[in-house]
Amino acid sequence: MEPTYFQRHPGLKDAMSIILFIVSVLIGTLIINTFIFRSFNVLGPSMEPTFYTGDRLIVNRLPVTWAQLQNKDYVPERGEIIVFKNPQYVPGTPDEYIVKRVIAFPGERVTVSKGSLTVYNKANPNGFQPDKNYPTAEMKTSGNVDTTVPDGTLFVAGDHRVGNYSFDSRSGLGTIPFYDVVGPVGLRIYPLNKISTF
Repeated sequence: MEPTYFQRHPGLKDAMSIILFIVSVLIGTLIINTFIFRSFNVLGPSMEPTFYTGDRLIVNRLPVTWAQLQNKDYVPERGEIIVFKNPQYVPGTPDEYIVKRVIAFPGERVTVSKGSLTVYNKANPNGFQPDKNYPTAEMKTSGNVDTTVPDGTLFVAGDHRVGNYSFDSRSGLGTIPFYDVVGPVGLRIYPLNKISTF
């Protein structure tokens, strides 16, 4: 029986196997990053004391993927920590992706006055402080804000709101379009002694 082409050229068979493996890994990585999860490094003090520079986060893409399959916008929950694409990003500059906490939704009024952040909506016409259950509860919030969140966007803020530590919806970033949300932070995987879910 005559040997096959690959039996006569075993080196070529090995090379093809390696190429196929590499292509499969690249496609798998692309699918995972696009539809299942992505990882990001924290840089800067804006989310302290929740996150610090060097923390490695895993962002859950599944809720965003599910919403897109239903032709809907993904809308996170109030208080959830999300990663989103910086709407002011210019190629070649840092901070293409930013991590912040969700504060308010379309149609809600947000004020910052005398160190206090308050949200007003139909259910709470006299306003409420959304930070009572978060690390920011004991912190003052710098700034002077009185704005209504536009349709299709979110008002977000860092957890370190004293001074200029957090560039967010209070301080020039503006509100974040739903379509720029990468997803909610699901897990911190580094440093190893601070592994935790969110």
